[in-house]
Amino acid sequence: MDVVESLESAIAAVEEARSVPLSASCVINRSEMLQLLDRIKVSFPNDLAKAISIQREKEDILEDAHEQADAIIAQARDEVARLVEQTTIVSSARKEATRILADANADSKKDREEIEAYIDSRLATLEVILNKTLDVISKGRDQLGGADTKHALSTLNK
Repeated sequence: MDVVESLESAIAAVEEARSVPLSASCVINRSEMLQLLDRIKVSFPNDLAKAISIQREKEDILEDAHEQADAIIAQARDEVARLVEQTTIVSSARKEATRILADANADSKKDREEIEAYIDSRLATLEVILNKTLDVISKGRDQLGGADTKHALSTLNK
């Protein structure tokens, strides 16, 4: 179970928990919730590593796209130089070089935008889930009477 699924399970457990009459509190099985939170804690580094890997892949793809664009531009320049030597088709050579450059730039821009949109989408989803989880945890801790000052995690908010 990955972080997202574990977080969704934790949220579902809180949403489905039995309410305490005349309050906003609810009764949650501590053991089950702790197991879910432990799974989240264990899975989080893996998902973070995946996000970092995706970011690196994005950078590699962008670098490859730029290299390909540079190669296409170099090919276009070579083609232009060759066509200039043939005085009868100078005009068509300029048009083709312009088209090749525009296509290369458009392809590079499109690839970059798609990759950035995908990564942004994944990070936004993770951010929403983490914020919801933090809210659930905070509410749960508030219901339990706050943080134990001797507990190691209680110092993280300081």
